[in-house]
Amino acid sequence: MKKSIRIQFHSYDMIERFSRDIADLKGEFDLVSGRKTVDAKSFLGIFSLDLSKPVVLNAVSDDESVEAFFACYQVQGI
Repeated sequence: MKKSIRIQFHSYDMIERFSRDIADLKGEFDLVSGRKTVDAKSFLGIFSLDLSKPVVLNAVSDDESVEAFFACYQVQGI
């Protein structure tokens, strides 16, 4: 599965939970904000992005359950 999903973090706790949960997933995950791309499994990398607006998560994984994991972070209505 290769998928791009727009996600947004609304609190520090949400970022912490995302970082902890994504560490256990198999695959390649990048977060993109403007021209900057970071490894989504990097806690410090996430904080180097502009988190005041949605970011794009590029996910490449063979695990079909990965898509369900990101549903709670996905931006709705865009």
